[in-house]
Formats: sequence, structure tokens, C-alpha cells
Amino acid sequence: MMFLLQPIAKHAKAISNTFIQASIPKKVAITALLSGVSAIIQSAGGLIPAVGLFISPFATAPIILMMILTVRYGFVGYFLTIFLLFFIQPSEVIVFPFTTGLLGIGIGLSFHILNSRLSIILAGAGALFAGILILMLGLRFPVLGPSVYLGAGLRTFLFIALFSFLYSWIWVELSIFLLKRLRR
Repeated sequence: MMFLLQPIAKHAKAISNTFIQASIPKKVAITALLSGVSAIIQSAGGLIPAVGLFISPFATAPIILMMILTVRYGFVGYFLTIFLLFFIQPSEVIVFPFTTGLLGIGIGLSFHILNSRLSIILAGAGALFAGILILMLGLRFPVLGPSVYLGAGLRTFLFIALFSFLYSWIWVELSIFLLKRLRR
């Protein structure tokens, strides 16, 4: 359990410092490329119904990477992905900003602000949890399916919280693994 408290932000800082030294056209090109990849992956959920549900969660990876590179270009990439989804798969415009994209923003931003695995996991889980609640309560959108709604009580609320934590944990571990690979 101690590995959750180990500092891990050094990998993100090394990648970010390399990107900051790049020229502006290179930054814009990388941001546009990653946004396009994220939009295409996210739209797979609507284009290929059965297989797409397993592919679309990977749209989080480019958002995390953009946020780790720089916060400014990360937000630009996030909004560019939303804009691209309007053209590629409009039905995903509701889901992406509050789930996949918001998780990427939360994890990527927390790599700059926080230092331990646990704090980064909790930040990502909090972002995803808030996004799911906004979709379910505020917009009345059945993001987890028609059978899951918050009117069911505390059990559904706890299920969403646990799901958000585990999903964020998986993405933080995957991000750390990829950052170590990119750093080499």
C-alpha cells in the first residue's frame, strides 16, 4: 500500500520540459494530432456499437498526454476534441466532456499539481465522479445505461464512486507506465 504514496510526478515533469522547449508550430501540430486521435477513438463507441465500447475509453490517453505536456495545450486539445466530435460523432459530444475527457483533464492536471499516486488517483476519480453525476442528475443522461440511475439510492451512488476510483487508478498506472517509456 506504500507504493500509492510514492512520488511520481518527476516523469511527467521531464516529458513536459522537453515539450516546452519545442517550437510553437510543433506544439500545435502535436496537439492537433492527439486531439484527432482522441476524437476518432471516442467516436468508435457510436460507430462500431459492440467493439466501440471497448475502444472508446482509450480516448482518455491523448487527453492525459496533452495535459501532461502543457496545461494550456491540454485544454486546447480537450476543446478541439469536443469540436471534432461535433463533426465525426455528434452523439458522443455529450459523453466525452463529462467522462473520458474530464478524467483525462483531472489526471493530467494533477500530474502537475500533486505528487503521489493516491492523490492523482483521487483527483481523477473525483473529476470522473463529478462528470457522471452532472450527466445523470443535471442532464438526466443515462451514461451508465438505462438501468442505472441515482434514484436507486446509496448503493448506486457508492457503485459510481467505486467505479470512478478503480477506473482512475487503472488510468494513472497506465499513464505512469507510458510516461516511463516515453522518457527513455
